[in-house]
Amino acid sequence: MQNANLSNTVLTIAILVATAAAVLGTRMALKRWGKLLAAKTVNRLDDAILNALRLPITISVALLGVMVLVNQVSWFNQTASRWVSEGIFLIYWLLAYLTTYRLTVNIANWYQSEVAYRTETQLDEQFVPFFRRLTLVVITLVALVVLMGHFNVNTGTISALITTLGIGSLAVALAAQATLSDVFSGVMIMVDRPFRIGDRIELREMQTWGNVTDIGLRSTRILTRDNRLVIIPNSVIASQSIVNHSIPNTTYRVQTELSVAYGLDVDEVRQVLINAVAAQDWVMKDKPIEALFLQFQDSGLLFRVRCWINHYVETRRTLDKLNSCLYRALKDAGMEIPFPQRVVHLRSPEKQMED
Repeated sequence: MQNANLSNTVLTIAILVATAAAVLGTRMALKRWGKLLAAKTVNRLDDAILNALRLPITISVALLGVMVLVNQVSWFNQTASRWVSEGIFLIYWLLAYLTTYRLTVNIANWYQSEVAYRTETQLDEQFVPFFRRLTLVVITLVALVVLMGHFNVNTGTISALITTLGIGSLAVALAAQATLSDVFSGVMIMVDRPFRIGDRIELREMQTWGNVTDIGLRSTRILTRDNRLVIIPNSVIASQSIVNHSIPNTTYRVQTELSVAYGLDVDEVRQVLINAVAAQDWVMKDKPIEALFLQFQDSGLLFRVRCWINHYVETRRTLDKLNSCLYRALKDAGMEIPFPQRVVHLRSPEKQMED
């Protein structure tokens, strides 16, 4: 009996010493590994992950030593061993839940602090908190189901809980169908990035255009040129044809159409129009200036004049300058700009009789 007690004592001390050494070695290894990893990376994602895993890994090593002690030492009877095992399971369950919880929070915080602010849209900054909360809810529900399953809680109760959650989720989804559609469309806008904050876009079906001031989870805000804020649900934008005037760059081609009288020399008219535009200081000299003869109209010859400017924000004012310089050039050259007219021939009854 004394030999058995002595053997258990020696074995207990050995396991405890080995466990303490393993815990200390694990902490030192994690600390050293963390420093090496931090020196090789430029972001703090590795720090966020290690902060979430360092304590759970250390405690898991200690619990492993306790489990070895319970299984190898004969001081614990079957009942005590079962209670210790259940306690260890609870600790492991809590560690797994807290680790997953902290890992999700740390990664989301890292993304918001180091990645989201670098993007040109605020949609990810609004989406990350929403996704984080949704993920934490799912993690909590899964943890509860695992816990109840381990302790043999009535499977009917678990099924009823899952069914209730499913029905509740379906009811919420149906009630918030439009909102969810806007949110999913907002996520697709963030992924596909057809436009960014500050871009000038045009929604042709809605006959709306202006500068994007904000991209939210539910809606996008567009500031029109007459200083009116248009708030459009993301699901509506996703179904529209979008013209982004800011991509690939700010250069923009403006054009206008005008008519000249029949009888004028086409090449001479074209040269007058091109020279008039080329003399302006707002036109880009390294881009082509064109005067295209398009078609014969009832009252004159239709030309389209087009040129390039440095920035699309000057489109309207540039059209005014373009039309003004073309009008002055044609007037100075003595070239007529015709207006719609109709020639009516009157014939007397005597003339008709002669015919």
